[in-house]
Amino acid sequence: MRKIRLTQEGVVLALAVAMCVVFAVALPNFLTTGNLIALVRSVSILGILGLGMGLVVIARGIDLALIATMVVSVSWVLSLTTNSGWNLGPALLLGAGFVILIGLINGILIAYATIPAIFTTLAMGLVVYGVGRGWLFQVDVQNTPDNSAFFNFLGRTTVLGMPMLIVAFLVLALLMWLALRWTRFGRFVYAMGDNPAAARIVGLPVRPMIVAEHVITALIAYAAGLVMAAASSGMSTRVYNSTMIYDVLLVVVLGGIGLSGGRGGVRNILVGTLLVGVLLDGMTIMDVPYIEQNLIKSIILLCAIVVDSIINPRDEQTAQQEQGDI
Repeated sequence: MRKIRLTQEGVVLALAVAMCVVFAVALPNFLTTGNLIALVRSVSILGILGLGMGLVVIARGIDLALIATMVVSVSWVLSLTTNSGWNLGPALLLGAGFVILIGLINGILIAYATIPAIFTTLAMGLVVYGVGRGWLFQVDVQNTPDNSAFFNFLGRTTVLGMPMLIVAFLVLALLMWLALRWTRFGRFVYAMGDNPAAARIVGLPVRPMIVAEHVITALIAYAAGLVMAAASSGMSTRVYNSTMIYDVLLVVVLGGIGLSGGRGGVRNILVGTLLVGVLLDGMTIMDVPYIEQNLIKSIILLCAIVVDSIINPRDEQTAQQEQGDI
């Protein structure tokens, strides 16, 4: 008989299923239509952001500007359409150009100025948020345009009974899986994450790849922001000051993508998203205070990082910081 291989991904999936069963039995409101819709929305947004974060983590990087990019770009688009009289199409294109610029700056600073990704993206997140609040919009909450076909399509349409929000997540997950699995770009990402020095020696375009990864991640954050705006009929800048960036990291690390790079994939993002979504939803129904929720998530994230360091240990060579390394 073939031996069953125990993996972090399998354990996380089993825990997610077990938590669903326990919450369904213990919490009367868990299986209600309203709660399941809220769970799907939160899962789809976290999952889309997890796809972007997972891409850079596989390549041995990190992007802490993810939430700032999402909040500011979408808030600016909504401000242009509702307050400045712009048509939605040009505003969306301008927002896309804005996030591409953010990704380019992040990638260039990391790849060519050799500034560690954790410091570059942390500072860039503060800069982006400051620019947004100082010059691009003035109020905390931006509403979607009235009777917008685009946002109504994202927020209200269903496909085979599934909300368009979760369909968008699944489509992006499929595209990411195809890119990582079957393209030269995907092979380069894994090679860079596994051994950056060897990737340079064999002639891989490491620096342009780092720039491309951060541009793609910024565009994914933009897509997640549009989905969030469609789901809640607006975008609140207070999201930037929330713990969402830690929720995204929890999805990635808990799902089994190694922080040492070169390991993991879209399947890990899916199981991590499922577990974190069920956990957050269950704690909300049980009226667990916000501070205690953050404490629980922090402990789980710390344990996941410890488990990752045990499963994917970094030897002396890989522990050295390379260009673009965390």
